[in-house]
Amino acid sequence: MENPKKRNWKVLTSEYLARKPWFTVRHESIELPDGRRIPDYYVFEYPDWVNVIAITKEGKFVFIDQYRHGLGETDYEIPAGVAEPDDASMLAAAQRELAEETGYGGGQWRELMVVAPNPSTQNNLTYCYLATGVERLGEQHLDATEDIRVHLFSGAEVRDLLESGRIRQALMAAPLWRYAAEYGL
Repeated sequence: MENPKKRNWKVLTSEYLARKPWFTVRHESIELPDGRRIPDYYVFEYPDWVNVIAITKEGKFVFIDQYRHGLGETDYEIPAGVAEPDDASMLAAAQRELAEETGYGGGQWRELMVVAPNPSTQNNLTYCYLATGVERLGEQHLDATEDIRVHLFSGAEVRDLLESGRIRQALMAAPLWRYAAEYGL
């Protein structure tokens, strides 16, 4: 199957409304290929993100839990975070995030997939990695505002979390379902 024909929109005007570390938004006026116009379109700019499905040598999945204020919930997640400007690569960012949030590292790594969080209004990508054979190498190194707990789950427990809707973050559910499709859970 071939890709759909590219139909770029023409940006007539563009201005930043806010430029903060976690809230950068620009307002644009757009012209569609057929000449119709959208006078008020908003794009949220974020750095690229990474997440990791990490599996220990013993076959346990490394998960975390943390409070998410947007939903007012504490949820299970896979380790994840923002790629920093000094990360040598997206893989290096993923390895750093796993170590910082969980103390786990090592193993064999491969890119599992790349997804767009919301290509309608966001400009970033999420790079999803699979790390197998990881082991505890040290302690967590959390940011001052992070409150993260580490959990080790069996494949059956991860499947149950997915099927029961207890993994709420779509960017984490997607690679876990992809893993389930490729390797089973």
